Amino acid sequence: MATDRLGIHAEASEWCCIDKIPQPPADVLQAVGNPRLRPARLPPLGLIGAVLGAPFIPLLVLLSLLSDAEEAIKRSLGTREEKERWRAKKEEDKRRDATIAQQGLGKVFDGDWHGDAGQFLLRWYSHSTHHQRLLLATQEGIVLAAPPQRVSVGREKHMQIVARLPATEATLVDPFFGEFETRMLLIRFRDGSWLRVDTEELRSDLHMYVLRQPLSDS
Repeated sequence: MATDRLGIHAEASEWCCIDKIPQPPADVLQAVGNPRLRPARLPPLGLIGAVLGAPFIPLLVLLSLLSDAEEAIKRSLGTREEKERWRAKKEEDKRRDATIAQQGLGKVFDGDWHGDAGQFLLRWYSHSTHHQRLLLATQEGIVLAAPPQRVSVGREKHMQIVARLPATEATLVDPFFGEFETRMLLIRFRDGSWLRVDTEELRSDLHMYVLRQPLSDS
C-alpha cells in the first residue's frame, strides 16, 4: 500500500498519533509564524457518526464494567500459576510506569522548544490537520504520511507524504529496548531532543523493526 500510493519502499510502518501539544511561549510561536497546534475538528460525516453513536455509549460503558468484573472473578478463582502470572504482569506495569516517570516520557517531547524536536513539533499540524500519521521506516530515514485535511474515513485513500526526516537527522527509538510491551516510540533527533509517538498497535511492526536495528553509540 505504501509503495503503491506513496512511491516508496518501507521496511515497516504503522499509524500513530501524538499527545496534546503544550502551549509554547509567545515568542516561540511568533518566531515560526503562529502555527496550528491542534488537529482539525471532525468533518461533518464524522460528527454525524459521533451523534448516532452517542446513545450506545452507556451500553459500551456497561459492557466494559462487566468485562472488568469478569476478569476480577477469573483472577480470584484462577490457579496458583495464573495468579502468579497476573501478579507478575502487575509488577511489570508498575516498573514500566516508574521508568516512564523517571525518564520524563509522559510528555509529548523533551520540552526544549528550540531543539530540533520542538521545532518539528511546532509544524506538526501545519503539515496536515489530520490527527494521525502513517509513520514509515525506510532505508533513507523516516517518512510521515497523512491526508492533508482531517478525514473521518478513508485515511489511506487520501494520504500523501507530509514530512521526511533523513537518517542523518533523526532515528526511531524504543526507549525501553523491548523490555515492556507498549505503543510508545521516540523520534530522536541528532541534537538529542525527542518527540514521542504512540502507535495504534501494541509492540507494532515498527517496534520490531527498531529492535532489529544495531544500537548506535549514543
